[in-house]
Amino acid sequence: MQLLIYLISYPLIKIVSLLPFCLIYRLSDLINLLLYRVFKYRLKTVRKNLKLVFPRKTEKELVKIEKGFYKHFSDITLESIKAYGMSENDMKRRYRYENIDLLKKIQNDKKDIILLLGHYSNFEWMLSIGYHTKGNGYGIYTPLTNKYFDRLFKKIRKKHNAFLVSRYKIKEFMSSLDNNKNYLFGFAADQSPSNVGKSYINYFFGHKVPIFTGAERFAKDYNLSVVFADISRVKRGYYRTKFIEINDNKDSKYSITDQFIKLLEDQVYRDPNQYFWSHNRFKYLIN
Repeated sequence: MQLLIYLISYPLIKIVSLLPFCLIYRLSDLINLLLYRVFKYRLKTVRKNLKLVFPRKTEKELVKIEKGFYKHFSDITLESIKAYGMSENDMKRRYRYENIDLLKKIQNDKKDIILLLGHYSNFEWMLSIGYHTKGNGYGIYTPLTNKYFDRLFKKIRKKHNAFLVSRYKIKEFMSSLDNNKNYLFGFAADQSPSNVGKSYINYFFGHKVPIFTGAERFAKDYNLSVVFADISRVKRGYYRTKFIEINDNKDSKYSITDQFIKLLEDQVYRDPNQYFWSHNRFKYLIN
């Protein structure tokens, strides 16, 4: 069954990856209509999350964000597929880094990097980071249940000098690092942890929830520098990223994680349309 689904889907994915951007966004508008108006994809979760994060906003204001999110979500879904058909020049023209020199300086100091980001804006195109730094970028991810799509997922990233490491094998991978090579690890660190009972509890958008701390643990265990990727959309199909270094100020056990959460909150408050509200971030609210 997995192979059949893949064989049916792959030609469509390939076609979409080759479409010009003008048609990509026409298709995105159609998908937006279907997801939001027809299928109401995860609409209850989106509305619950928005009300939790913005309790003082009016219903009209919340609906505006809601509509903006679905438009953005449709764009990102197709842009992640479009990456398969993009050249290096296409990617560099549409996805720019304001202060890439910060990462280069860290690498010149012989340190590897953990790049922290949330499910915000076009985090998918961060796979292009390998075009601008020494070595390759490695995204920490949860393998897809469909092994054929999982292979395709890896193939798309490899095209742009990015590689994937299963979160189940990250300890093994990091323990075998080559000291003569450069490594940059991308962590989307705003997901809910699986082991709630042993998780770090703190406030996220004003609500006490368990918080994922894996990136901080790995940074300390392997002496890695930590940098936050502040991504923003310039206009449809164009993005820029500013890097902000996060230093462990040792005022708490989870200083790095706390700083990441604050930076992510500021990012979302700046433009809430670009956050993935369909993810159940508040699944485990702590009273």
